[in-house]
Amino acid sequence: MSIKERIDRVSENGSARMVQVDRRVAVSAGVLLAAVWGVTAGLWTPRGPLTTSTAVWSIVISLVVGGLAGLLLNSRWAMLVVPAVFAVVFEITRMGVDGPMVDGLHASFYGAIAFITGRGFQALLTLVPMALGAALGAGWARTRTGQVRSRWSLVLGRGGAVLVTVALLALTAALLRPASTAPILAANGEPLPGSVAELTTVNTGGHDLGLMIRGTSTDNPVLLFLAGGPGGSELGAMRRHLPALEESFTVATWDQRGAGTSYDELDPTATVSLEGYVSDTIAVTDYLRDRFSQDKIYLAGQSWGTTLGVMAVQQRPDLYRAFVGTGQMVSQLASDRIFYEDTLAWAETTGNQGLVDQLQAAGPPPYEAMFPYETALSHEQAVYPYDHTGNSEGSGQMSENLLISEYTLIDQVHVLGAFMDTFAALYPQLQDVDFRKTATEFEVPMFFVQGAHEAGGRAQPFADWYPMIQAPVKDMVVFDSSGHRPLWEQPDEFVDYMVGTVLAQTSS
Repeated sequence: MSIKERIDRVSENGSARMVQVDRRVAVSAGVLLAAVWGVTAGLWTPRGPLTTSTAVWSIVISLVVGGLAGLLLNSRWAMLVVPAVFAVVFEITRMGVDGPMVDGLHASFYGAIAFITGRGFQALLTLVPMALGAALGAGWARTRTGQVRSRWSLVLGRGGAVLVTVALLALTAALLRPASTAPILAANGEPLPGSVAELTTVNTGGHDLGLMIRGTSTDNPVLLFLAGGPGGSELGAMRRHLPALEESFTVATWDQRGAGTSYDELDPTATVSLEGYVSDTIAVTDYLRDRFSQDKIYLAGQSWGTTLGVMAVQQRPDLYRAFVGTGQMVSQLASDRIFYEDTLAWAETTGNQGLVDQLQAAGPPPYEAMFPYETALSHEQAVYPYDHTGNSEGSGQMSENLLISEYTLIDQVHVLGAFMDTFAALYPQLQDVDFRKTATEFEVPMFFVQGAHEAGGRAQPFADWYPMIQAPVKDMVVFDSSGHRPLWEQPDEFVDYMVGTVLAQTSS
């Protein structure tokens, strides 16, 4: 072999090694890019995107990261490798975050909801655009280097990319739809002068919490409504079933920290406390008093909201004209234990041995985690059945809140997840609450709206507590066809009571 041939061979081998080195560097850079985005997303949105802006930016950034990584890897394997690296790094980064939406998989209805609306929706917003970007990036790199596949393969690949792109564009457009609440109209179809119908936020303790305010006249007395849960949101129920209430009150429906439109304010969960929720209630009260120039307002709650409301009027009676409790809670622990015993008895009577085994394995409440509560508490309509057909809300109950204009798409997706994560963070702190021991004397009028078909787990403690209450005014009404949600099941009767009894006895 001549000297020239040897030099040429050495040069070729060196070039080949350089190509291999460059290839390894490019692949490493692509993988690193996916990992960096995984860390960033894990720190930025540990529960996944919870607002419209974070959702849209997640799609855009994932598409760009996927495209760059695909270009660097120069291989169709980028469609799998890049999303997989992101997913692994993302899960590792957010390991310190607690709640059913981020914990391990759980074989139950709530577990399925957590997986679909948590990891499933997260995958739709990040892994799908990342895979699309990787495919486009790899395709462009292979075309540029002349590694072109057959014409039919290109057509099919491009067709799939177009379909995914169109789907992502449609999703982005849906995400960008703003939340709104319908205006209150006069007879001529125009917004009623002096009325209010808006969605806003109130900053309490450094958290921007959602608030819907509706009323035919801002001169009417103000009513602050506290939803159940913890973690429940009732914007739809209040707007759909109680428009007549807006004729006599300016109704403020508040999404508490971690609930509904306030889900993105839940973290850090280490700062979630019962005292904090009471302080938030008082802060929202002060906001409404200042805004509508009223010295005192009315406070109403449903379910868990009644626990919060009782504690607020205890702490600051000077701020409230009256308290109205519907589906009143007295002791979460006492209620849960009655529910447990009744559900166990029902499961044994109906031959549901699987449920019997689950309940006996968990034992009676309280529980440290949320999912055992699902087993003990989620069979209420079967354990305590009654006829819902004549009621305004029917048997849909909280599900009526899922598809409403007051939520953006991201809110609708996460409304149940918000309930689960907030419940898990706060509910263990409610186990020592028992109003039979701590709340029997009040300085404000106390009114209660109960359902004749209220579950025994709640009705029994309330029956014990009500005779103990001492207040300037005390009154109770029972709606004949309602259960735990009488204000929405029989809204006409509720409005009549609010106007004919509550206002009549407290407006002077």
